Order: sequence, then C-alpha cells, then structure tokens
Amino acid sequence: MTTQQLVNQIKQKKSFLCIGLDVDLNKIPKHLLKEGDPIFAFNKAIIDATHHLCVAYKPNTAFYEAYGLKGWQALEKTINYLNINHPDIYTIADAKRGDIGNTSTMYAKAFFDDLGFDSVTVAPYMGKDSVEPFLAFKNKHTILLALTSNQGAFDFQTKTVDGIELYKQVLETSKSWQNSENLMYVVGATKAEFLGDIRKIIPDSFLLVPGVGAQGGNLQDVCKYGMNDSVGLLINSSRGIIYASQDEDFAEAAAKKAEELQLQMKEILSN
Repeated sequence: MTTQQLVNQIKQKKSFLCIGLDVDLNKIPKHLLKEGDPIFAFNKAIIDATHHLCVAYKPNTAFYEAYGLKGWQALEKTINYLNINHPDIYTIADAKRGDIGNTSTMYAKAFFDDLGFDSVTVAPYMGKDSVEPFLAFKNKHTILLALTSNQGAFDFQTKTVDGIELYKQVLETSKSWQNSENLMYVVGATKAEFLGDIRKIIPDSFLLVPGVGAQGGNLQDVCKYGMNDSVGLLINSSRGIIYASQDEDFAEAAAKKAEELQLQMKEILSN
C-alpha cells in the first residue's frame, strides 16, 4: 500500500486508528480455547467487528512466536485474512527487527514477500546498512523506532550527544538513507511533548503512535503537536480495545471501544 492510499483510507473512514493484535491466550475469552486455532479465531472476530473503524492492524510478532509453529501459522492466517478480505487495511508487523545487511534482507523478505505485510518496525541502533535492506522494497514501509513509549526510553534515546538528543540524531540521519521516503517512525503517545521538535525534523512523515489507552497517552495532545497536512498519524491501541471484554461479547465490546476512539478522531479531523 502506498502512502497516498493510506491517506485516502484515513479520509474515507474519518479514522487514523491502528488496532494492535497482541494475542495472549491467558487473556482471550475461555470459550475460544476450544477452537482449533484460538488465536486466529480471536483475531478474525476482532477484525470482523472493527475493520470499518480503523485503517491499520498491528500484530506484535512476539505474541505469536511465543506459541511456536502454531503461533506463526496463526499470524500467517491473520495476515492472509486481512489481505484477501480487507486489502484496503494497512498492515504492520511489529517485529522490531534490525541486523547486518544480509540478515535484514532476509527479515524483510519474510515480512514483505512471504507474509505480505505493508510495513515492519525496525530498530535503528545498528545504523544505515541494517535499515536500507528494508527500504529497498517498493511500496513497503519501514517504521523506525525513534522515541518509544516505555520508561526505559530515557536510558538512551533522550541522551545528549554533541549537544543533540540521540533520537533527534536518528531522525536527522535517517533522512539521508536510500529510499528514505519509505520511512515512518514510532513515537510513543506518552512522549507527546516531544512531537513539536520531531515535526521540525520530519514534517511530512507518518508517525506510528502507540501508548494511547492502557499506557496513558492522550489522543488530543498527540494530534495537537503531531498532526500534519496529511494527518500523518497512526494511533495504535491494543489492550484497551481487544481485551475490553473476556466474555462471549468480546468482539462487540472491542468494536465499542474502537468506535469511541474513531469518533474522537472524526471530530478532530472535522476541526
């Protein structure tokens, strides 16, 4: 999916909501555990109930890898279901990969070619030659970790090196990489006060913003400082939506939570 197609979906649905599909078998409704593939059964129900309210889904691959082959098969079935039934939905593999060139190429092939994701999250710590293999794929996006929502982000990301915070150096340097127009960036909702400075460096790029909801991020603050002329935001909510209920009405409860965010987004977009 191209950036313009994503923008078109945002305008059409009046939403820039991304739903995280982080499936924990200890948290899903117990009746689903009787299914042959409870992870996929859960995801399918969530997707069927919410696809009209969001523009993207983001499975965190750790929640699938933890269940071995069955988990990976559930991830494959989930992305295939989305690509076949909802090709207008943007898909993000939250895998946080990043390694030397040859390895990064194989990671990119796994998520872009084999699984068919539109984008993948990548850690920038190893630099240019670990990221450019992802950027080489046409109409695919690499979502670079810039300023994350966890408390440990302050261990390194905001440290000053030669008078400039490290996350700002990552942003600035990444603009010089080949095919950098295919970059998006992760900026945590709990770091909304940093968004003004971030937009000075990357005014036109899309930002994936986790942390709204369960982690305490504020949607209005994120939009105030982070939105650009093309909206430029994908606001992710995972636990706050998908675990709204652990009963048989879980999908309906998820849809209700998603709609609450979508209606807020619609109001913001109309102003």
